[in-house]
Amino acid sequence: MTTPLFLLRCVQIGLSISELDLLTIGTVNDMYAEMSNDDWDYPEIATQEMMDRF
Repeated sequence: MTTPLFLLRCVQIGLSISELDLLTIGTVNDMYAEMSNDDWDYPEIATQEMMDRF
């Protein structure tokens, strides 16, 4: 990953320069991957009862 691509991802996530002092590159990549999952329509969402059985 290049520096411009990393900074673009930070802007897309909404991170500020001061927040980058607290995060690693891996954390930013994970946040970016999770951001792209936000619009996914999950077919089934776990209930509390399902979690208790788990």
